[in-house]
Amino acid sequence: MKKIQISPSILSADFSQLGNEIKRLEKGGADMIHVDVMDGHFVPNLTIGPPVIKRLRNCTKLPFDVHLMISPVHKYIEDYSKAGADIITIHPEATDNLIDSIDHIRKLNKKVGVSLNPDTKLNIIENILDKIDLVLIMSVFPGFGGQKFMHEVVEKIKNLKKIKDEKKLNFDIEVDGGINFENSKIVIEAGANILVSGTTIFKENNGNIKKNIDSLKLE
Repeated sequence: MKKIQISPSILSADFSQLGNEIKRLEKGGADMIHVDVMDGHFVPNLTIGPPVIKRLRNCTKLPFDVHLMISPVHKYIEDYSKAGADIITIHPEATDNLIDSIDHIRKLNKKVGVSLNPDTKLNIIENILDKIDLVLIMSVFPGFGGQKFMHEVVEKIKNLKKIKDEKKLNFDIEVDGGINFENSKIVIEAGANILVSGTTIFKENNGNIKKNIDSLKLE
């Protein structure tokens, strides 16, 4: 089983102190930094773009796990690559040609992720799992932090893990949306090895980031 990793979402951080918040996450044991990019079009919210990510890149050596919730996504991939993304995750619905976009990310020497909304079926990516490094299973509909975890996606995680094992593939299974101390165990047992969490990491236990990260890992 792959080591459990935590990718804290800075969507729940203090945006006036983002650089310091990222340093706190690194000190607290985060494995990577999850950056939610929203365009107010593909999802109903606006967040940050390449210039901000480029400035934040100097704050940590941790990998930037950049989740692009923008459409059309293909023409912006290179901008986020240059800004400092290490993993670039896109939605199938946000590109005219998923294979072309995957190849584009790969040619930029970045890890490739594909994200599936709660109502997006696994069969959309089943035949290309050997081309990607990460599958991000959304356990809420993307757009806003602090939403409640949708338990119906647990079966999708289990099915994805089964396909991964049967085909002897090596991609990561990441889960994002309402992850807390109760459901982290459920998604890990279902097959996830990377958990994205924002509210729980920044708010629980009076903001004790290290304690919250360790608790999500079940340590």
